[in-house]
Amino acid sequence: MRNKRPDGIKDYTGPAGGWGALKAVAMTLKAQQIVQRGAQTLLKSNQPDGFDCPSCAWPDPKHTSSFEFCENGAKAVAWESTAKRIGADFFAAHSVSDIWKQSDHWIEGQGRVTDPLRYNAETDHYEVVDWDEALAEIGAGLAKLADPNQAEFYTSGRCSNEAAFLYQLFARLYGTNNFPDCSNMCHEATSVGLPKSIGIGKGTVSLEDFDDCDLILSIGHNPGTNHPRMMATLREVARRGGKIIVFNPLKERSLERFESPQSVLEMATFSATPIATNYLQVKVGGDAAALKGISKALVAMDKAATAAGDVPVLDHAFIAEHTAGIDALIADLETSDWADIEHASGLGRSDLEEVARLYSRSKATIACYGMGITQHRSGTSNVQQIANLLLLRGNMGRPGAGICPLRGHSNVQGDRTVGITERPMPMLLDKMKEVFGFEPPRAHGHSVVESIAAMRDGKAKAIVCLGGNLAIASSDPQACAQGFRNMDLAVHITTKLNRTQLLMAKGATYILPCLGRTERDTQESGPQAVTVEDSMSMVHASRGFLMPPGDNVRSEPWIVAGIAKATLGDKGGIDWDSYVANYDRIRDKIEAVFPAFKDYNVRIREPGGFHLPNSAAERVWMTDSGKANFIVSPGVEEDQTTDDPTVMRLTTLRSHDQYNTTIYALDDRYRGVFGRRDILFMNAKEIARLGFAEGDIIDVRTALQFKRDDRIVQGLTLVEHALPDGCCASYYPETQPLIALEDHDLQSLTPSYKSVPVQIHTAGTDDGAERIVERAGVVGRHVLLKV
Repeated sequence: MRNKRPDGIKDYTGPAGGWGALKAVAMTLKAQQIVQRGAQTLLKSNQPDGFDCPSCAWPDPKHTSSFEFCENGAKAVAWESTAKRIGADFFAAHSVSDIWKQSDHWIEGQGRVTDPLRYNAETDHYEVVDWDEALAEIGAGLAKLADPNQAEFYTSGRCSNEAAFLYQLFARLYGTNNFPDCSNMCHEATSVGLPKSIGIGKGTVSLEDFDDCDLILSIGHNPGTNHPRMMATLREVARRGGKIIVFNPLKERSLERFESPQSVLEMATFSATPIATNYLQVKVGGDAAALKGISKALVAMDKAATAAGDVPVLDHAFIAEHTAGIDALIADLETSDWADIEHASGLGRSDLEEVARLYSRSKATIACYGMGITQHRSGTSNVQQIANLLLLRGNMGRPGAGICPLRGHSNVQGDRTVGITERPMPMLLDKMKEVFGFEPPRAHGHSVVESIAAMRDGKAKAIVCLGGNLAIASSDPQACAQGFRNMDLAVHITTKLNRTQLLMAKGATYILPCLGRTERDTQESGPQAVTVEDSMSMVHASRGFLMPPGDNVRSEPWIVAGIAKATLGDKGGIDWDSYVANYDRIRDKIEAVFPAFKDYNVRIREPGGFHLPNSAAERVWMTDSGKANFIVSPGVEEDQTTDDPTVMRLTTLRSHDQYNTTIYALDDRYRGVFGRRDILFMNAKEIARLGFAEGDIIDVRTALQFKRDDRIVQGLTLVEHALPDGCCASYYPETQPLIALEDHDLQSLTPSYKSVPVQIHTAGTDDGAERIVERAGVVGRHVLLKV
């Protein structure tokens, strides 16, 4: 008989979606005090005359239904459009030190910031400041820096194309390409890896391609939590007989079975649709080996078919006409040992050969992948191995086939498209010079990892954050905290308070409240629309309709233009006020710099918007070779390895009540966790092997290369969960102290969040624990970073 499980841990047997999702939406609206208004707001979400969901970047169908929101999208909308407010009274009553002691869930849950704020070090309180005064001081702080490259300009994926374009114009006119961006922490491996493979750093499929595919390879992602509207698409593929093969270390409920809230039959009968045809629980860090095994099996099948005079397995005509590097790839695959592949992937040869057989019979295959692929020391190479697998059978640039990176935040792809990049191409800089008449800086700037290092080391002096929660989202919060506290100036453009805003610069720190996606943006010429780009290159308008949360809240373009004017004065002759008065003028300039946006203002007024050109989808390869390139990745290991049996591979996770660093609630329904986040998941066999039992309180310490005294998270509870041997999992961002800033992909600098070598110790007994300044406490069973 099974022992009593830890408090808040229950076996969850229901499907993803269904009545559980509807109940969660209702509870969220109630918690944010917007039951009636919230329901009305959700009906405008992802509609042609409404606003784009501030959550994930999954595209909208051409023919929208009565509602196009999902459970976690509803949480994001409710979280943004909450009736709760924090103004002068709140900040007078709460010092920054007192707020720091609260959990992240509590901090963001207090409501919308309604006034510009400046930190007073003498009182340890934020105080309301006049907009003109705040902007003048920020501008003076940036203008006095000895070198523009001492400033960092961070961008979150929640901002619009219009705000992002003005932001990069301002920073480049100021003199730097320092654009740390949330993409650096999620799909930078895609942005770096795919251009070398297929000539473009984006996916190649459209939503309509899912209607034509007969096989989906789903690798390293959890759609039920991170992009739940995708579940409707996967359900449709499964119900028409398409196969879905999943590679994931954890059994995620949404990829097992899904009950559609829009299906009257499923809701009435409490039934669900099975999703995965095959579910392979690959080891943490084992994806590269699994991909190599499938490709190796495919090549062997092709040789056997050729020898027998049967139909080839590989698309030799496509390979000959459209690709380069096949011989080197085959040579590497043939010398890769099956024993190494099995050991690294945690999967049997027969399992991988079966996937190869299913793939060989598919007429059109889409490969979808998430951060389980990109957030490794070999993330860029992992992406390229997926491209290799698709190219072997010509599954690129034809209906129902292609590569599908599952971008996270709603406009992280759009920000990049309109110029937010620390590694700008010469063509972008040449067009900026042509259109705006100034010479932009040419040297590469800083990504997130490089920015945090520069801040920590005293080389950066100022940072402006256009949204986000950078210090908590990034790896190594120890370095991030030190970096922010080193700053002469820190500026946070935000809708809500978060923990990064409590890391006070040694100089001045400001919070500037901005409009959310759901709110009406009225400027001199009247109501404004902004635009966003989804993960499949569709650009469409977003129009908020709710009243702003306060008279002192401004739009992102207004704030960016205000800082630019205060910093640059008349430099460059830019009429910032004209752009803010009418966002059409910003879009005219985007079109002038980026020809792909031809007729921008006309096309965004059409329902559904327009699709940006995608060269690889047309089988035009914008690579140095002029062809799609097979790229060899030697070996089968993605991350640091050891023969020490006490070292486990930790992967970090989001809970179901979470989006990025925002914690909506303390539940993780599908994994059976309720009211807490202080959890380390591990399978029962491994818990016993290491000498523990479920419910034990343990400490987790970084092992191997980046081990040091402060790389520890203390006070987690062991919970049994189906994971491969040698693997464990815990929540992000609570486990960020375990990940060194230097532990990243060498090509893209993406942090290695998904495979961290760790050792597990009984709480308080780890060697040197008494000497360690505790980096993690528990507040309401929510791990609190202490940095």
